[in-house]
Amino acid sequence: MRVAGVSPESGWTGLTVRTDLTNPSTRPGLPLPGRVTVTAGSVDVPVLHVRLGLVTTAEPDDPSAPRRLVQFHDAAVTGAFVLRAGRGRTVPFEFPMPWETPVTIFGGVPLLSLRMALRTEVAVEPRLDQGAMVPVFVHPLPAQAHVLAALDTLGFSIRQAGLVDARLPGVEQTLPLHQRLGFWVAPLYAGPITELEVIFVANSAGLEVIFWMDRRLALAGVTHQSISRFRIWHAGADQRDWVSTVDGWLRMAINRHAAAASHADWSAQISESAHVSRPPDEPVHPGFGLGGTAGSAGVGGGGGDGT
Repeated sequence: MRVAGVSPESGWTGLTVRTDLTNPSTRPGLPLPGRVTVTAGSVDVPVLHVRLGLVTTAEPDDPSAPRRLVQFHDAAVTGAFVLRAGRGRTVPFEFPMPWETPVTIFGGVPLLSLRMALRTEVAVEPRLDQGAMVPVFVHPLPAQAHVLAALDTLGFSIRQAGLVDARLPGVEQTLPLHQRLGFWVAPLYAGPITELEVIFVANSAGLEVIFWMDRRLALAGVTHQSISRFRIWHAGADQRDWVSTVDGWLRMAINRHAAAASHADWSAQISESAHVSRPPDEPVHPGFGLGGTAGSAGVGGGGGDGT
């Protein structure tokens, strides 16, 4: 499938820009192939450069501020050249998708309201011509997909997904933003927590999974938050028992969360196995719904090792 975006003709140069993607579906860490075609009008056009950038809508670190369009990653396609009147030039590219690229598709279904696009920037002195944006659909890495599927099997359902235009303190990142996935807590794990947010930070070697847990006391307006971090390698992801792995992460994280709040061992009170937390004949649903993004807060503290 090929997807294209065409910019309107520039008024003073007559320049048009067309961007074609060989396939708009991709994953973090993969090259995104395509080509940019620029065509001059009735005059010669001195082009300074052609660049591509990934853009999306994100919330600023201040939750009270409105969402805005953010370009969070870019790469050069070509340097300076002169495009003669009436001529065109096509430049192929393989745009590098960062490992931390937010996921917009899960199970073949758009992840709530998340959208992403590739924007073409053609610099022509003395102004900048930004071509039409081409939609890009980012599927999860295998380890990310396994974690999300395991959460669903364990009874969690996604209620919100969003991007925050801020870095996570204490977490090594290459992008200036991060993705948060909020879940309704499964009955097996309810009580010590009322909210669960999951954050993925990937690199070429593996995946860091951050569980952000919250327990709100509605009448008192009191909240207790905790963060646990787990690491897993990409290699061997398909051979792991992911339900047991994620269940173990959850029990460890919730026990730390509950112990910090009440000095109690929560996990000792659970005798039911995570593998039977849902009836065997009940179908597994992605649980997509509508919702916004929770406000951000600082990340600190340690966690477990997913290996």
